[in-house]
Amino acid sequence: MTIHPTAIVDPKAQLGDGVTVGPYCMIEADVVIGSGCELKSHSIIQSYTTLGPDNKIGPNTILGGTPQDLKFRGEQTRLVIGKRNIFREFVTIHRGTRGGGGTTRIGDRNVFMAYAHVAHDCHIGHDTIFGNNATLGGHVHVEDFATISAGSGVHQFCRVGRHAFVGGYTVVTKDALPFAKTVGNRARIYGLNTVGLIRRGFSPEIVGKLKRAYRYLLQSKLNTSRALVQIEQDASLACPEVTYLIEFIRTSQRGPLLRRPTRRAEEMVADE
Repeated sequence: MTIHPTAIVDPKAQLGDGVTVGPYCMIEADVVIGSGCELKSHSIIQSYTTLGPDNKIGPNTILGGTPQDLKFRGEQTRLVIGKRNIFREFVTIHRGTRGGGGTTRIGDRNVFMAYAHVAHDCHIGHDTIFGNNATLGGHVHVEDFATISAGSGVHQFCRVGRHAFVGGYTVVTKDALPFAKTVGNRARIYGLNTVGLIRRGFSPEIVGKLKRAYRYLLQSKLNTSRALVQIEQDASLACPEVTYLIEFIRTSQRGPLLRRPTRRAEEMVADE
């Protein structure tokens, strides 16, 4: 364990083996930091925060801050972070509120670029990427392998599905669909994130099935409910990924984001 002499570490904090604490860092009481974590200068870990092993905390990052929720009354809530995440400079993540379940939760191997913000009661899965200044409102759920690009904002209580791609400076006010490209202010859906799925190792067969499923949703004359029925009845589309897509839409509380772009807008957005 290495602690710089200018750092302030509360005696009630628990630090694992091999933790490195840089200059002018502050670690408050009731913090647990797993082995191998590295805190760069001026980073702050506030009370009731737990970090798993091998997280990298950039300069001026604040983890476990007080929720920006006017209903919050100082109750003991938590921020729980998994392992091998990267938090670049000036990232801020707030702990939960009693009304939202009490815990903000971050999974494993996520990347938060500079100035990203995660509000209270959010739940983030594994292997996600947050671009510079990407922002989540409270109670947002981001599922595995999603990408939220620079300057984008996700409205509270929304979901971002697995392998979703949210383009730069996008405003998401409904659920961003899995496997798809969601871009714009206000956001519109630009079809399947084909290149991203291929990079993630999806087979051409699965990509083809997802493409055909999205044609029912976006290009047919059917409303969403009837399109889902048609997808279920099309035996050629049977696979776990399509089943997950159907379930994601049917369980949406804010509604799925299925708004298509104008032709001119579609031409202006490069294929990611």
